[in-house]
Amino acid sequence: MTGFSADWLALREPHDVRARNPAVLNAVVASLAGITSIRIVDLACGTGSTLRALAPHLPAQQNWRLADNDLSLLARASATARPAGVTVTAVPLDLNCDLEVALDGPVDLITTSALLDLVSATWLERLAVEIAARKIPIYAALSYDGRIEFGPADPLDAAIAAAVNAHQRTDKGFGPALGPAAASAAIARFEKLGYSALHGASDWVIGPDDRDIQMEIFAAWAGAVRELGDLSLADTVGWLTRRRDAVAAGSSSIRVGHVDIFARPIGTR
Repeated sequence: MTGFSADWLALREPHDVRARNPAVLNAVVASLAGITSIRIVDLACGTGSTLRALAPHLPAQQNWRLADNDLSLLARASATARPAGVTVTAVPLDLNCDLEVALDGPVDLITTSALLDLVSATWLERLAVEIAARKIPIYAALSYDGRIEFGPADPLDAAIAAAVNAHQRTDKGFGPALGPAAASAAIARFEKLGYSALHGASDWVIGPDDRDIQMEIFAAWAGAVRELGDLSLADTVGWLTRRRDAVAAGSSSIRVGHVDIFARPIGTR
């Protein structure tokens, strides 16, 4: 799958933490309240952001199995500071080939963050079927859903957003990606498999003081637009220049839509 740098993951993590939907997170925590020793598998763990976000809310005894194909990120995740009683096992594997290996064994919860929008409909179907066959709940956070709001407005914002969303549907290593349709597709599929699916918005709200991440996002979006070729180079560069000027002036803000999902077999807590 397409990789992400540790620097980018570190830059986005504080925004991910703030964005996580509290009602969905609380439901995850409540569902595990009666389990004294919890076994969790985190898919595409990156540097361990889901572990850091969720572990402090759970009972003391936790065993996390962290799965990722990037050995550098996996090493960082394994070394992350964690509460007493939390053990971590690093599992280097390619989720495109070895998903079933990641899910095997006793598991109380599957977690993942910012993954579902990168995968294809075929891979999502495979994930849902394998999880449902094992009757495991899943907490899938921070799936991008295509909503982008800019401040201040620019005449090319709508065209840029449309091109970004088209690029989100290109192959990220799992086949043509679901992109903005991922969350709704996942909810529908798990419900058809006999799961209840609690979901809620987990938008990034990035203000004028968040200059570094805005610069990174705008540059990445401009690069995606150029890859597609839907806008001229002059229009793309002009838009990026105006956006950077607004960031430097302290007048730029963006909201990026995401969705959190907690799906569990009906009849469980």
